[in-house]
Amino acid sequence: MSNEKKSNNFKVNPWWIYGTLIAIFLALSFLNGDGFKDPAMISSSKFDELLNKGEIEKVIVYNKVQAEAYLTKAALNDKTNKKVAKDVFGKVNAGPHYTFEIADAQNFENKLIKSKNENKLKDYDFKVKGDWSELLVSLLPFILIIGVWLFIMRRMSGGAGGGGGGQIFNIGKSKAKLFDEKNDTKTTFKDVAGLEGAKEEIQEIVEFLKNPDKYTTLGGKIPKGALLVGPPGTGKTLLAKAVAGEAKVPFFSLSGSDFVEMFVGVGASRVRDLFKQAKDKSPAIIFIDEIDAVGRARGKNNFSGSNDERENTLNQLLTEMDGFGTNTHVIVLAATNRADVLDKALMRAGRFDRQIYVDLPDIRERKEIFEVHLAPLKKVEGLDIDFLAKQTPGFSGADIANVCNEAALIAARHNKTAVDKQDFLDAVDRIVGGLEKKNKIVTPSEKKAIAIHEAGHATVSWMLEHAAPLVKVTIVPRGQSLGAAWYLPEERLIVRPDQMLDEMCATMGGRAAEKVIFDTISTGALSDLEKVTKQARAMVTVYGLNEKLGNVTYYDSSGQSEYNFSKPYSEETAQIIDQEISALIESQYLRAIAILEENKDKLNKLADILIEKEVIFKDDLENIFGKRPFDKEDLEAEFSE
Repeated sequence: MSNEKKSNNFKVNPWWIYGTLIAIFLALSFLNGDGFKDPAMISSSKFDELLNKGEIEKVIVYNKVQAEAYLTKAALNDKTNKKVAKDVFGKVNAGPHYTFEIADAQNFENKLIKSKNENKLKDYDFKVKGDWSELLVSLLPFILIIGVWLFIMRRMSGGAGGGGGGQIFNIGKSKAKLFDEKNDTKTTFKDVAGLEGAKEEIQEIVEFLKNPDKYTTLGGKIPKGALLVGPPGTGKTLLAKAVAGEAKVPFFSLSGSDFVEMFVGVGASRVRDLFKQAKDKSPAIIFIDEIDAVGRARGKNNFSGSNDERENTLNQLLTEMDGFGTNTHVIVLAATNRADVLDKALMRAGRFDRQIYVDLPDIRERKEIFEVHLAPLKKVEGLDIDFLAKQTPGFSGADIANVCNEAALIAARHNKTAVDKQDFLDAVDRIVGGLEKKNKIVTPSEKKAIAIHEAGHATVSWMLEHAAPLVKVTIVPRGQSLGAAWYLPEERLIVRPDQMLDEMCATMGGRAAEKVIFDTISTGALSDLEKVTKQARAMVTVYGLNEKLGNVTYYDSSGQSEYNFSKPYSEETAQIIDQEISALIESQYLRAIAILEENKDKLNKLADILIEKEVIFKDDLENIFGKRPFDKEDLEAEFSE
């Protein structure tokens, strides 16, 4: 069966055909001319001289106007005939050696008869030139040139089944991939966990296309577009795939970058072709992923000319979206995580009538997402999915899919028959902190410093009410960090100043512990300083939580500020901002030092346990400090090895 299949799929390479034609051309040239070297042109008087010497062996006359002469072997050895003695390969030239024109055919024939009778000429012949082989030889170069040209043009235009807009003659065609009822699109809304609000909006759009009369009879108009906005990995593209599976109408899918090419006018041409195809197949849906690649606000780039290709593409997109009527039943879906940089003309009602925000999932939605991604895994009985959802705050749908995959890989690495709870915890650690580097060389003094630093974080966070509850602390190098403390932050919708200050104080606990124990500090607090500086700057310049500056924010949600060359505040205000940021950080640093001075013995004890075990959990802190008074029972996460 395999041999038959191979023979059926056998394809002839066009270059084999061209090679065969060239070989035939060379063979015919050789057979027709008995060699590869053209005969030299001589005068009639030169021929008469050679003929009288007896150096001509044979003469062939073509059409009574042209003759070709073949020299004798003795004549080929003569120095005067040196140029025609060898062919192009350095071998003896078989002839013809000379060619010349005839003025009077009858006189020339008489001359040949006389020479033959005198034994000065061995043979002669009269032929008519123009037989099929000579005609083929003369036409073959043109045939080859035309064939090669057609082959190149065929390849450039995509061939018989090439299609697509990637080739030179189809470059202005749309590169959208079409999904319809003939395609096996299996993704449905059941595969999209969480995102209830977004699914409700999207389902209504699908219903518009399936049953438009339900809405138009009441005077309603079908929306022209919907924009999916949200952080990366939250499921925007997955929602679009579900629409393709549910709508049962033609679905055109492409990326924003598919419009842009190096050739001028290509993007606008592709937009026109895309909407033409959608209108022809209406009702239909167009999905443009990462629309910010082509929909970025016009005129914001100060370094590009006004006739920018991307802007021309956007202009055509705006025209098409506002150009076709509401009764064409063509809806445009788009997705982006940079809605702030999109052109306002693209965002207005009548183009994208609906903006659907796809946010990071909450704890309930994370549980639903885990259930979807855990379905194909071989897991242990009674796996606590609620626990997994609590352990992954801030994770997107893509992150949760990665956690499940990493857990399965870790379980396979340890030769387990099923994925258990610990595999998922290890997977979360692997994704958040990086790969463990147990073989990294750390001196005892450095290990002590790392243990004190991490114990400082744990101690301060344990003593503060609004600091995130601790999960575990480790001094095993992981990724680029030498140690880490894992927390389970409370998911808050609004954050108050005292909560932010407690988090900043806990973050500064590492450097404060080094100061309290060693009376010196190190470079190990770089990531901590970066984190608290961002928090302090946000409190002062974004959220208006600073008393000295008052209720003022310098945050620009439209994204316009990144294109400005000047700050939105004066130099005097900039100095106040710098002073207030520094004061905030230093106050929390001193607060952390005060807390650690009061608990210095417990800090040392915790560090010693950490050096011994390398990893400590919440239970170890309870044994040293007692039960944390601020824990809320409904937010506690039981953690075990």
